[in-house]
Amino acid sequence: MRIAVIGAGSVGRALGRGWTRAGHDVTFGVRAAGRAVVEGAGSGPVGPAIEAAEVAVFAVPGDAVPEIAAANASALGGKLVVDAANRMGEERLNSLPELREHVPDLRYVRAFNTLGWENFAEPRYGGVPADLFFTASDGDADAATALIRDVGLRPIRVGGDDAAGVVDGVARLWFALVFGRGHDRRLAFRVLDKSG
Repeated sequence: MRIAVIGAGSVGRALGRGWTRAGHDVTFGVRAAGRAVVEGAGSGPVGPAIEAAEVAVFAVPGDAVPEIAAANASALGGKLVVDAANRMGEERLNSLPELREHVPDLRYVRAFNTLGWENFAEPRYGGVPADLFFTASDGDADAATALIRDVGLRPIRVGGDDAAGVVDGVARLWFALVFGRGHDRRLAFRVLDKSG
């Protein structure tokens, strides 16, 4: 897949490394175009990176998402848009309403927002992959699942767009454990059931 990672912070770099290793064509959309972000990945201005991609991943601060979406609305239309950003300090963590407002034919995935970047860089615990909770429509679930697996995590779909708040609840749990209770940032979750 051709993936545009918007933002080159810790989350974006960890995801970009994972997808590059998995053989995806990754380009970082950044302000300082031309600088190397991840070995094997390109970088350039945000607009052209989105235009050339099949998937656009928002790995920027949550409050930056609406402006980027508005400026690139037509390029984002019809593409898989992965919202990995959290609107810190706000009641709602995801940017689904803002993306819907600006992007025609939005194909929305809520993922990669529930764990610290360290878990994307090293997703296995004693050989067992951590789970990543996500939302996607039925038509986009397979693509989202593949993106999650290619980073090394086990995908757990909780529903479509209406379940974005459920995924955000997992993020709040991670924040509470790590920042509220002082657990190490290399903390992740695993669903246990009869199927293993």
